Amino acid sequence: MVDFAPVPVTLPWGDPSPPETPVEAKHGRPRTYSLVVTGRERKAINRNYFNSYVWKPALAQAGVIAALETSSQYGARIWEPSREHGYHALRHFYASEELGAGESIVSLARWLGHSDPGFTLRKYSHFLPWAGARGGAAIDAIFA
Repeated sequence: MVDFAPVPVTLPWGDPSPPETPVEAKHGRPRTYSLVVTGRERKAINRNYFNSYVWKPALAQAGVIAALETSSQYGARIWEPSREHGYHALRHFYASEELGAGESIVSLARWLGHSDPGFTLRKYSHFLPWAGARGGAAIDAIFA
């Protein structure tokens, strides 16, 4: 971490306190985070850049999606649509791994930026195959 120290980057969201300006009311209050991975300008990586130049090429190299054949006339990289393998799939993978390891819905909701843990529960409850097992084990222990 000494050679590649985290870079403080202020992002336009993340502060849960009430907004002080109309812009903050619309977009959220800025908050500074220490990022380990940044772009060339030492700022947060743009999701479209990451998707086009990092994520999709990695999927193509792995044979998950078709390789890029042509670009648009303006130089934009046009990839085959792949929602099931899209960048957002990383978020679901992260959530499923956290829940599979026994993390709480409340903590996961906070990390994912969900204001309502109920939303997180509805979205990811199918990743909780062990749900209820601890309660059942507790009752079994009482009567053992």
